[in-house]
Amino acid sequence: MSKGPAVANISLTEEETAKLEELARRRKTAQAMALRCRIVLECARGKTNTEVSRSLKVCMPTVGKWRERFGRLRLAGLADAPRPGQPRKISDAMVEKVITQTLESKPQNATHWSTRSMAKKSGLTQNAIHRIWKTFGLKPHLQETFKLSTDPFFVEKVRDVVGLYINPPEQTRAVVLCVAEKSQVQALERTQPLLPLRPGQPERRTHDYVRHGTTSLFAALDVATGKVIGQCHRQHRHQEFLRFLNKIETEVPAGMEVHLVLDNYATHKTPRVKKWFKRHPRYHLHFTPTSASWLNQVERWFARITEQRIRRGAFFSVRELEAAIMEYVEHNNRDPKPFVWTASADLILGKLKATCERINKSPH
Repeated sequence: MSKGPAVANISLTEEETAKLEELARRRKTAQAMALRCRIVLECARGKTNTEVSRSLKVCMPTVGKWRERFGRLRLAGLADAPRPGQPRKISDAMVEKVITQTLESKPQNATHWSTRSMAKKSGLTQNAIHRIWKTFGLKPHLQETFKLSTDPFFVEKVRDVVGLYINPPEQTRAVVLCVAEKSQVQALERTQPLLPLRPGQPERRTHDYVRHGTTSLFAALDVATGKVIGQCHRQHRHQEFLRFLNKIETEVPAGMEVHLVLDNYATHKTPRVKKWFKRHPRYHLHFTPTSASWLNQVERWFARITEQRIRRGAFFSVRELEAAIMEYVEHNNRDPKPFVWTASADLILGKLKATCERINKSPH
């Protein structure tokens, strides 16, 4: 009676057992690697290839392959072997040179490198430059903007506002409202009807439009609940802001302290507005630093309503635009979802410090 091929006996050290069990259990381990580890562990328990195949529901050749590879190369044998193919032509030194030139130099006749100009400079192909840039996340064609606040009390204001978000007062005793205005919202009517979405083709609209006037949205976002108090006005003056404050006063239950997060717009600091706050001592004002409106959470809500309701809408009058805005506010308040603020004041100030240090070191 013929015997099958001899199989390698697997005997594991404590370190190898621990490593294999860790790789087999860990969530981030590739499924192929986890299976190989389980095969080796089963073989080390004295099971035959047939028993391992049935236990793990894999074919016999797979079990035999990884049993033999581990017996010969140990843990290193579980990795994928190098695949055959054309030998590599671009050395590490050439890749490093391209990256260094991209980061530390500019072409003589342009403000930034393109794949063509870098290919001509380095002697590599355009496709090679594209692959190198993609691998290292380099995008010379893109540019973003930033602005630093020059507010002398920037640190104190950041800690004050962020402190309200991370450690808000008890809801039964106080409410935190982020207040701002989205001014000059235009009622735009497209000159031609919208072409709807079709398979393989996005929704299309004409680039030209007819203006039917503007409105300004005054909004107060409740940080704890996500509810919004909204009001539209055709003008954006302190008179309209006072009307909006009166609306807030009627909607916030009496006896609750009100913390308002405001930006530094002039209408928030006129003499009549200051008198209103003196007559209503339960209001506590927290101003964001200048040029730092991103600290006001209602600005994120403004971005949401712009994206979901205003930008792609067609409005034949300001009245129609205002009705759409207030309908969105009502829909938001039926199922409100607050924003979750996670950045601490120390994290924000640390990033600002790192940016300032980069600016000081920049040759430009």
